[in-house]
Amino acid sequence: MNHLVVYAHPHADSFNHAILETTVNALKAKGHEVNVRDLYALNFQPVLKAEDTAAMRAGQTPADIQAEQDLISKADVITFIYPIWWTGMPAILKGYVDRVFSYGFAYASSDEGIVKLLTGKKGLMINTHGTPKEIYDQIGMTAGLKITTDTGIFEFTGIEPVEHLLFGSVPYVDDAARKEMLKQVEQTVQAKF
Repeated sequence: MNHLVVYAHPHADSFNHAILETTVNALKAKGHEVNVRDLYALNFQPVLKAEDTAAMRAGQTPADIQAEQDLISKADVITFIYPIWWTGMPAILKGYVDRVFSYGFAYASSDEGIVKLLTGKKGLMINTHGTPKEIYDQIGMTAGLKITTDTGIFEFTGIEPVEHLLFGSVPYVDDAARKEMLKQVEQTVQAKF
């Protein structure tokens, strides 16, 4: 299988980076092809501009958007790895979705409604946050995060969400707890793919 991993964290020594390494290693160990798009390392330009949409309407997709769309087109599985900041994804990743998951590429419309143009692909979300998981579960934040990403991005475009891992209290737990989280990442990747 061809896996596209879209990663958004600015620090190379972050726990999210450990999740990225664990994911990539588990996939490669099973013989999968993996392409990582580290949005910060790429200095991805996240702002959707009027000239971007005008160019796409004219059939002249900007090169940086086209490059990402080509990788998505080739991928069987798309994985997003990122921290939850202010109850959402980092701006650079939101901008990636805004620019790359564009009308005419990821979705379209017809007389029957929305046409899901990425049907047949699978999706995996892996997130970290500082709030204890139990609190996010109790206040409905966990469910809200899953709706906005699994449903609002993946399902809306036809990508089948296979799992959404959310790890809470990450800055406050000990290394043993983080190792257990990484073990869960590895086991999920092995079981799903």
